[in-house]
Parts: sequence; structure tokens; C-alpha cells
Amino acid sequence: MKVVPSKKMSLFQPAIFGQLKDYAKQQQAKGMKIIDLSLGSPDLPPHEMLRNHMAEKSKEATAYGYTLTGIKEFNEAVSRYYKRVKHVDVDPNTEVVQTMGSQEGLVHLPIAFCDPGDIVLTTNPAYVAYEAGIHLAGAKSYYVPLNKERGFVPDLEAIPEDIAEKAKLFILNLPGNPVPATPSIEYFTEVVEFAKKYNIIVLHDAAYSEFYFTGDGPISFLLAPGAKEVGLEINSLSKSFSLAGARVAYIVGNAEMVQILKELKSNLDYGVFEPIQSTAALALDNAEIITENLRKTFAERHYILMEGLQKLGWECAPSNGGMFVWAKYPFDIDCVNFVYKAIEQTGVVMVPGTSFGSEGEGYVRIALVQDKALLQEAVERLKTLTI
Repeated sequence: MKVVPSKKMSLFQPAIFGQLKDYAKQQQAKGMKIIDLSLGSPDLPPHEMLRNHMAEKSKEATAYGYTLTGIKEFNEAVSRYYKRVKHVDVDPNTEVVQTMGSQEGLVHLPIAFCDPGDIVLTTNPAYVAYEAGIHLAGAKSYYVPLNKERGFVPDLEAIPEDIAEKAKLFILNLPGNPVPATPSIEYFTEVVEFAKKYNIIVLHDAAYSEFYFTGDGPISFLLAPGAKEVGLEINSLSKSFSLAGARVAYIVGNAEMVQILKELKSNLDYGVFEPIQSTAALALDNAEIITENLRKTFAERHYILMEGLQKLGWECAPSNGGMFVWAKYPFDIDCVNFVYKAIEQTGVVMVPGTSFGSEGEGYVRIALVQDKALLQEAVERLKTLTI
């Protein structure tokens, strides 16, 4: 039998993460000690309270049915979390929809709102799931520049009038992956006004909203005046609560948009395992306790890596949050070859910037997913690079 993939499959490129891991294993077999700073997967375990709760809930005989678009306990916890932490009122009945992790939500959302040929505003570089969702919907990407002078937030003034008039969706990610830029209420207000003017749906990916190092943290897009009229915010418990494997996230915001997403999801899945949802609700209700240690840990890691790389002559994008460092290395070599040479010579695994878009050439993304001692060792090893 000859197996032929669909033409749509040609739009998806193999993720480089697996290739990097394979090469790292080859070098490890030769005796190289590997420090993997590639995949943004939390290395901290979930809080003991969450692990115990999940175990107990899983013992219940009634916990194994379909949950569809989310249980009441979870939706109400999201609402309480937004009121308490983000200072935003969210109706748990009409303004919350659960997703199986933010990756699933991000990939499926364009299908709900975009027709083939529609324009979606995104950035270059950007998280790879955005492009996957745009491809699935048959839409077309328009890349909004990340203006270094404005702190790497997408430059609205650089969007041509004719593009804005045709655009259907605008995807933002602040603090971002791979570039951890920090938003302001003034910027989000500009986005709302822009979206209203051109009738564009805004999706803000807030997956790293609990990763901040000073102050009160990044604000919610929904805090901007009129934000609920134009958009949505997606947030995940994977990073902030170390529940990556549990696959649970949510989208909040405009009630009409949320209802459309609920209709889409009713055709795609039957919901997240109830003990996971209950555990997620517990996490949200105890967010301040759980995320305090997270912020302290990642702030220390961020300082060590940023200071160390800058002393080596690397240029790092300024940031006050996120779980990555976006760095321009001081060598005349393309970023893909650079990361392979770095693995071969030092054992430090990083992701080439072009994995997130062509504008990532000359950069690498480095995840803060190892302890302080290993990050310091990674910096020491990178000193020895000869390219």
C-alpha cells in the first residue's frame, strides 16, 4: 500500500527539538555531559498539595465520565483567579472555555474564526503553534515587526492600512516565547483601539503571566478598556503550576467568541479528565502560594544566565519575565549550525532562532529549565566555544 500524506501536511515542518535531542544523545554517547536548555518544559514538580489532590480524586469511581467543555468547579476557579490576581471580572458561565493545554487551544482557535485566505496578524519570531493553527484554517500570516526600540512589542504602526482592513485575527504573546517582552496598559489600550477600528479579533497568549521577576507582574490584556469587546486571552497551567503533562488551559473573554469555541470543541473532544480539572481549580485558588517560589527560582536563574552571557559579549533582549532568554551570539555563523557546534563543543543545547521565524537568524532561545549551578556551568562552557 502506498501511503500519501495530504497536501496540507506539507505545511508542517518537523520540529527541530527532536533533532537537537538526537544529536545531543550522540554527543552524550561520546562522553559529553549534556545541559539541555532547549525545551520550555518546567523542571519543578507540581506543589505537593496538587499531587495529593490529583491522587485522591483519581480514586473516586465517579471521576471517569466525559466532562465536555469544563466542569463548574474549574470555570469558577478561573473566574476567582482573574478577579483576585488580574483584577478582571470574568463570568464563569459565559466567558470561560477550557482547552487541553494552550497548544490545542492555539492551534484550533483560527479554525473557529478564519476562512481560507483570511489574514492573521502574528509576529516573526513567534511561538510555532500560531503558524500551525493559521495553516490549518487555510489563512495567511502577516508578520508584524517586533520593534527593539519599543521593547520588542509588535509595532502596530508598521501594519499597512490595506493589510489591517483585511485582517481577521491578531495573535499577541506578552511576555513572549521566544522574546520575553513585557506589555503595558498603554500598549494593550492601543491594541484594543486598533482592533475596534479594523474589526479584528485579538487573542492574547498569557502563558507566562506568572513568570515575572519584580513588581506586580504582567497585566492581563482584558484589563485594557474595551478589551472584552474585541478579544480573548488564553492561559495555561503547564508552566505556572508545573502541570505540563496534565494538559489543561483555558480561554477567557468575549462571550460570543467563547460560545463559538465551545461549539467547535464539542466536535473535537469530550473534555479533560475531571481529577485534572479539580486539581487545576485548586491550583488557581492557591496561585499566590504556589507561584511565589516559581518566581523566586526563575528570577535567580534569569539573573545568572543574563549576566553570564552579557559578560561573554552576547546581546540579550531585556526582560522582566518569561522563562526564556532571547540572545544574539557574537559569532559569524547561521544559528542552526551554531547550535549544533555548541552541542558538539560544550554540550549546551539551545534552540536556533529561525525555529520561530526568519527574523530569528543570529539568535538562540535558551530555556531557564535547569538549576542555578547548571546554568552557571553552561555559561562557563560557552566561554570555550571556538567558531
